[in-house]
Amino acid sequence: MSNFIAPEINKFVAWDYVVFALLFLVCASIGVFFAIKGRKKKTSKEFLVGGKQMSYGPIAFSLTSSFMSAVTVLGTPSEVYRYGASFVLFFLSYTIVIISTAELFLPVFYRSGITSTYEYLELRFNKIVRLAATLIYILQTILYTGIVVYAPSLALNQVTGFDLWGSVVATGIVCTFYCTLGGLKAVVWTDAFQMVVMVLGFVTVLIRGTILNGGSTKVWEDAYEGSRLSIFDFDVDPLRRHTFWTIVVGGAFTWLGLYGVNQSTIQRCISCKSEKHAKVALYLNLLGLWIVLVCAVFCGLVMYSHYKNCDPWTAGFISAPDQLMPYFVMDIFSSMPGVPGLFVACAFSGTLSTVAASINALATVTFEDLVKQCFPNLSEKKSTWISKGLCILYGALCTSMAAAASLLGGIVQAALSIHGMCGGPMLGLFTLGIVFPCVNWKGAITGLLTGITLAFWAGIGSFIYPAPPTKTLPLELSTLNCTLANTTSLLTTVAPTAAADRPLLADTWYSLSYLYFSAIGCLGCAITGLLISFVTGPTRGEDIPPVLIKPVCNLFCFWSERLKTLLWCGVRHDSQDVSTRAEPSAAPRYGHTRGDCVTGSETETQAQLQPTIGYLFPHGWTGLTSPSGSRAGTKPHFTP
Repeated sequence: MSNFIAPEINKFVAWDYVVFALLFLVCASIGVFFAIKGRKKKTSKEFLVGGKQMSYGPIAFSLTSSFMSAVTVLGTPSEVYRYGASFVLFFLSYTIVIISTAELFLPVFYRSGITSTYEYLELRFNKIVRLAATLIYILQTILYTGIVVYAPSLALNQVTGFDLWGSVVATGIVCTFYCTLGGLKAVVWTDAFQMVVMVLGFVTVLIRGTILNGGSTKVWEDAYEGSRLSIFDFDVDPLRRHTFWTIVVGGAFTWLGLYGVNQSTIQRCISCKSEKHAKVALYLNLLGLWIVLVCAVFCGLVMYSHYKNCDPWTAGFISAPDQLMPYFVMDIFSSMPGVPGLFVACAFSGTLSTVAASINALATVTFEDLVKQCFPNLSEKKSTWISKGLCILYGALCTSMAAAASLLGGIVQAALSIHGMCGGPMLGLFTLGIVFPCVNWKGAITGLLTGITLAFWAGIGSFIYPAPPTKTLPLELSTLNCTLANTTSLLTTVAPTAAADRPLLADTWYSLSYLYFSAIGCLGCAITGLLISFVTGPTRGEDIPPVLIKPVCNLFCFWSERLKTLLWCGVRHDSQDVSTRAEPSAAPRYGHTRGDCVTGSETETQAQLQPTIGYLFPHGWTGLTSPSGSRAGTKPHFTP
């Protein structure tokens, strides 16, 4: 029971429900619109990747909205409130991630003509590696989506009075509805709308909060006096929760696993009408990430200025730090009916966009990597209906998983921990395939299992034995001006100390910053994969289609053609004869630039291939040939 008298905070009123309901109505309407518009286009490719005709604008909005979920809207301001504004250093992580994705991973995926990123793993290694990666991705996405659905629902329920399971179920139903009806196009355009709502909600809170707390100068002064502006901490201790290195280096690994090789991201990028559009979408998305990050950080500083002398969490007015942001909104907008509804719409915009992206990506991966492998001769009509059925299945499953998310603690740390534990090893696996031609399938699968083991060992250990406050360094929170109830002493408290009975690893391995889980998994996978490949016999570069490898050594050895050729490990990046081993039934080779099949006359085919040819074969090209000598055909297949 709280020792302080809680101020009266209004709950939702009719106008708030109206504003919030409008969000759901618009999202559902977009799904209906694309279902009607595309009723004559019944192919699974149209449904899952938008027919590869999307432009960069909506894709950029969609990428930002999908990964700046309610976890960001509710969790990031709370992190800044408790730990300071060092979170803003993620702008460096985002920059590294987007550049790496656009220049390293995207070109390979786009030119490979895949629908699921895990198709690449079968082309590069074999079906075993592809299946293992697919199952890990499904696990990662379902766990993460459970957090995204449950956490904001719980926070908003306890502060605004909004029904917990009502919001959980409504989120699942609406997302499943417009995903199933409209496919990727509905998801992308709905995300674009939700991105606008999210930024509008942030800006509204910032303006109102800044005015109530005496202006931006006063907010800045309060933040400085409360040590919230100590951003640059160059301590290299990996056990420290947030330092310059954990955020920039660890954060880059974590978000690269989320952006560079994640199906949800790549699926949007390869839905673009050209590789150039996909790259522009990524760089525009970077701008969106910066905007949302800055808004969230400044909201945290404004919130600290407002509660610097009466912290509602320490005083017991709320039960968890993740409820700070909705509590703050209900406090400052108590006299403005409808505006709290806008903020709830802002939070749920992030939730809807992330859940919808997850459902669509899960359906795509399951259909491409599991269903089509078992039933390769499905008709287009059946394929489309199965894809829609998978959307319904995963919508129900992700909504159900929300019940398990209550055990995972703070939503930002929980979400990034899951991405790190699963995404890090996946990043290592794709890096082995794209950057290191010598790696064979045995090294790849062993590296993946090693990375998963290391990352989950550290992650689960840190969940059971949280790092002590000496490593997390929460900042002081005061209750000096709170109204006392039944006690005569004023309280100023910090986070509770860790339990005394802790194993040896609890203060070392298990106390690693959660942002390093991805780096552990990635490096563990990469190192093990390389070692096992050399022990068991490296793959011959001549057997690998050049389009599956990104010759990054060209950046560092541009002065020496001989050294570049040596580091290509036998991959014939400059060859005029790029024929490779193919299945007997397979017709053509790689080379298309739009991700779809290369068909038509020889002249049309060469025109389609020209951009990729110029990239892969700067010394000329005489034509891609199938075993029968033709230059047209269907999607290629390679044996490992």
